Amino acid sequence: MNKWMRLFALVCVFSVTAAACGSDEEASAFKQCKVGETDGDFNFYNWSEYMDPDLITAFEEQFGVTVTEDFYPSNEEMFGRVEVGASGYDMIIPSDYMVSILISEAMIQPVQAAAVPNKPNVSETFEDPPYDPGAVYTSAYQWGTTGIGVDIGVTGEVPHTWGLLFDAGLAEEFGLAGKITILDDPRETMGAALKYLGYSLNSTSESELAEAEQVIADAVSRVAAFDSDQYGDLMVTGETIVGHGYSGNFLWDFEEGDSEYDYFVPDEGGTIWVDNMAVLADAPHPCTAFAFMNFLLDAENGAQLTNFNWYASPNAASEQFIDQEVLDNTIIYPTDMSKLEFISDTGDFEINFTDALSRARS
Repeated sequence: MNKWMRLFALVCVFSVTAAACGSDEEASAFKQCKVGETDGDFNFYNWSEYMDPDLITAFEEQFGVTVTEDFYPSNEEMFGRVEVGASGYDMIIPSDYMVSILISEAMIQPVQAAAVPNKPNVSETFEDPPYDPGAVYTSAYQWGTTGIGVDIGVTGEVPHTWGLLFDAGLAEEFGLAGKITILDDPRETMGAALKYLGYSLNSTSESELAEAEQVIADAVSRVAAFDSDQYGDLMVTGETIVGHGYSGNFLWDFEEGDSEYDYFVPDEGGTIWVDNMAVLADAPHPCTAFAFMNFLLDAENGAQLTNFNWYASPNAASEQFIDQEVLDNTIIYPTDMSKLEFISDTGDFEINFTDALSRARS
């Protein structure tokens, strides 16, 4: 993993508009917490199948609080829920490009070093991300890729292309019509169509986005569902054959299936992402949230999270506790980074991705 991390640091380019670091004055505007301090029960807004329930139980027992975890299918839905304020949530897990938006909108508060002494466990690769310079507002949670899962027990070997989702000829050849799922996520789904067409998934060209919209619209009749939660389950139960989704979710669900499955980032390229822990500016229980952040940044707890959900850990101190089969799995820790691109904040153009997907599906 150390070799990979050095490679990662050398070759990854974050095309993100950097937000200014929070000032000491800004940090002091929030309730200040001590390490291990709690101030009530904990309300956690997260992606589905992303947290080991045993870790939540352990946190509840150690700190004497109750954890309520709700789930969202996309960064955009999460943002819409918390943007209005008074959501009741303490912590969210936004992806890289969404972090910069949350910072610019003053919706998350700086991480309090005194309350999170385990934060230095994070690998140097994630210490100064362009979407949050100096990691002032966030701490990396997990990272991975977005690609395609296939039931190759049904299809046999397939070409590694986004065309499995979007090409009518391939759908006919492999019997995919009505057996395809695509993520219910504007940036991921529009990004997949853009990559299929040979464009950047961060394109701000209206004409390129219109082409991608048409690609998705043409595929809608062959799509069983736009789904960000159950796509792996649908595949292993035989309801679908091919799906668009996240590396760890597919690997996790494939263990439950009776067929032979594959996951890959298509040859046209795909998404690499970093999800992050962030405490909302209006969190009702910020001290409990920072206690939970520090808990997850513990070396053994961080390893337990990766061993559970099969996403790569940004926690360097966790490496010695991560299962070797996980460390050796190139789906979890890819060695070829050349096809991967981060989703970046495109500013005012962001709404165009949401609108395009909505029109394509209608």
